[in-house]
Amino acid sequence: MAAVRRWSEGMSSDNIKGLVLAISSSLFIGASFIVKKKGLKKAGASGVRAGVGGYSYLLEPLWWIGMITMVVGEIANFAAYAFAPAILVTPLGALSIIISAVLAHIILREKLHTFGILGCALCVVGSTTIVLHAPQERQIESVTEVWDLATEPGFLFYTALVLTAVFILIFHFVPQYGQTHIMVYIGVCSLVGSISVMSVKALGIALKLTFSGMNQLLYPQTWAFTLVVASCVITQMNYLNKALDTFNTAVVSPIYYVMFTSLTILASVIMFKDWDRQTPTQIITEMCGFITILSGTFLLHKTKDMVDGPSLTTSISMRSLKHEEEDGFDEGFPLKRQDTSRIP
Repeated sequence: MAAVRRWSEGMSSDNIKGLVLAISSSLFIGASFIVKKKGLKKAGASGVRAGVGGYSYLLEPLWWIGMITMVVGEIANFAAYAFAPAILVTPLGALSIIISAVLAHIILREKLHTFGILGCALCVVGSTTIVLHAPQERQIESVTEVWDLATEPGFLFYTALVLTAVFILIFHFVPQYGQTHIMVYIGVCSLVGSISVMSVKALGIALKLTFSGMNQLLYPQTWAFTLVVASCVITQMNYLNKALDTFNTAVVSPIYYVMFTSLTILASVIMFKDWDRQTPTQIITEMCGFITILSGTFLLHKTKDMVDGPSLTTSISMRSLKHEEEDGFDEGFPLKRQDTSRIP
């Protein structure tokens, strides 16, 4: 209790607001993965699947419900970045994995193994550890201050590396390996996402200052960050849809979380210098919390095709048969959804 009291006294009101918004965001986003997945499967049954370049899901109401749910979650996430540092907000995305795994178990009938439940618990423990030792939000008085941070040599070098990697993935690896290697689509989403979060945080700070009476809409930097956010979000949505339609939800969610969070923390440390305001003990504790979350997501990933029972082989066979009956897709290979013959 004493530790909790010290934490509540030492945590700023902005960090608390960011924490509440981040948790709310995870609830909405976790649910949106499942609803969008159902919409993609329904659209793919009567049109060209998103995983092979189709856009029939745009005519599917269920996909739009999932999309609206995700937008609500992203708005809450957007607001959270305006109040709290990325190193606090981003790792809490693990909560969306828990929501996604539980709902996948209930709605998509993707069984959650006992070790998967343990993985969920580890995600909660790791998230709590990070929350208890997160740095205070950097005090910024103008969007121009954020622009100065974004144009420092260290972050410009990081941005150049990210853009180079994204172009290589999109123009070389996606055409050849997008349908068979999950890291291709998720790599694009995660790399672009790390830049997106930094711009979202900058835009969120600008809006927060504007609402408090210091108009930041007069600065061209605000609109530059807005353009970057729009470009990055469109790219993320496109390739995330492809990943969700091509691979199992229980695989996409944790891998995307791990890559996206790792790169976002790296970008935040470079741009906002979060660790400059912390002691080595706090930094190490945060990293331990993050590793705990990674362990939880690893367990969720490794046990996604397992169910409690006497025979693992029988369990996997029954699961494969269930999916064939459910949506006409064969999941003999655990990561990849493969098309069966369809009559036009």
